[in-house]
Order: sequence, then structure tokens, then C-alpha cells
Amino acid sequence: MELLLSIWAAIPEWVQALCGVLSAATAVTALTPTTHDNTIVNGLLKVMNVLAGNVLKNTNADDV
Repeated sequence: MELLLSIWAAIPEWVQALCGVLSAATAVTALTPTTHDNTIVNGLLKVMNVLAGNVLKNTNADDV
């Protein structure tokens, strides 16, 4: 029972961390609208797009 209570108490911290990661990923993908910047950014951009939830209609300008 104590284990469940400690897990339940940690949920707000995990939600806050997840929101921070999503916000950062969204900011980075918004600042790099094209994938022609350079090869390093392209690799990071793919990861950030997945983390930011940029799928289907929410894509970068040159992905259209």
C-alpha cells in the first residue's frame, strides 16, 4: 500500500516533466520550420517532432 501511495504522490512531478518536454519540443520545431537547416538539426528535428506530437496535419513547412 505504501508503494502505491508513493507512486501516486510522484504523478504530478511526472506530468510536469512531460509537459516541459512537450513544450520544449514544440518550441524547437517551431523555430526550425524547414529541414534544410543542416544535417544535425534534421536528426534532432525528427526526434523533436515525435516528442512534440507533430504528426498528420501538424507538420513542418517543408513536410507538406
